[in-house]
Amino acid sequence: MRAPLGNLEAAEFLQNYWQKKPLLIRQALPAFEPGLDIDDIAGLACDEMAESRLVSGSYPEHDWELAYGPFDEKTLRKLPDRDWTLLVQDVEKHYPPLLDLLDRFDFLPRWRIDDLMVSVAAPGGSVGPHTDQYDVFLIQAEGRRRWQIASVFEPALLAGTDLNVLESFEPEQEWVLEPGDMLYLPPGIAHHGVALDTGMTWSVGMRAPSAADLLQGLGEWLADHRAEGERYADPGLEPPVHTAELDALSIKRFQSLATGAVNSDAGFSEFLGAFLSRYRLAHEPAGPETPLTVQALQASLDQGAVLRHNPWTRLLWFPGANGAMLFAAGAGHACSRGFAMDVCNRRTLPVKGPALAADNPDLLCELVNTGHLYLEAPS
Repeated sequence: MRAPLGNLEAAEFLQNYWQKKPLLIRQALPAFEPGLDIDDIAGLACDEMAESRLVSGSYPEHDWELAYGPFDEKTLRKLPDRDWTLLVQDVEKHYPPLLDLLDRFDFLPRWRIDDLMVSVAAPGGSVGPHTDQYDVFLIQAEGRRRWQIASVFEPALLAGTDLNVLESFEPEQEWVLEPGDMLYLPPGIAHHGVALDTGMTWSVGMRAPSAADLLQGLGEWLADHRAEGERYADPGLEPPVHTAELDALSIKRFQSLATGAVNSDAGFSEFLGAFLSRYRLAHEPAGPETPLTVQALQASLDQGAVLRHNPWTRLLWFPGANGAMLFAAGAGHACSRGFAMDVCNRRTLPVKGPALAADNPDLLCELVNTGHLYLEAPS
């Protein structure tokens, strides 16, 4: 399936645009058929399992209001004719066929892709001029939307609102996107999108953990996997000149203590596997009520059943000295490299008479029983 990059090859896009400069691609997805319509997204916004927001207001009036879902149908039916936007996160996890769209972005590491957010907007609908700290691909799915961007701008945010809206914004470039068009924006580019018609914009957002996210996650992982870890030590300590002073040598010792875990290659790799295989919003997977045995699983597969990825589970792996480590929503499993690649690289696993199951039947069964893979009966 071709990447939605127009005439650009993936290597050219990554070299010249990725995290460097914006790119507008007309008809990145020619004859785009969304698969979900506005009513579907509104219905999802009423689901308590979905993360949704409703933003109303406009720029430069700055009359912004923000409400969080789940919403009720009456509220959505009473929305005015203009100046509102309904946003729903993780739409591909609620509607797994949309994972095929994300597969078209496989020119990027899969762990980099966070989610597909869908915004439905009435004419004039906007979330205000703002910046994101991650890369985003903005696909126009229905209707038209005007996008304005600026690489040089005043960073001050508007006070008195939970929205991270820029107080002022002077665009440097602007385009009107129609269905099938896509705009790529690297981090830190100010942008402002305004719906010209009732329509939908689909945003493929990237995961870009901050140093704070990473260190918090590392601390939690170390507490769970390494007991307390190393403790502060200061052999050769000399009497201090000033007893209340935190001296430079002590600070260096603390830095060494903190970086010791990071510099442990094996341990840090395992932490990253666990950390990056969990989605930002995680619904814990649930397996079958009655756990399957290896024999029962094999019998189902031999009868034509297939295994599918749970859309709330991110699967990734890294190679090791004796095979690979496979991670499923934070849990690590030792296995062969071939098993890890097969499980991760195919969302649907037709494994009748499978080498896959024979390779590591216990682990395959565990992934099913813990809900990371699920059995689908033959059609």
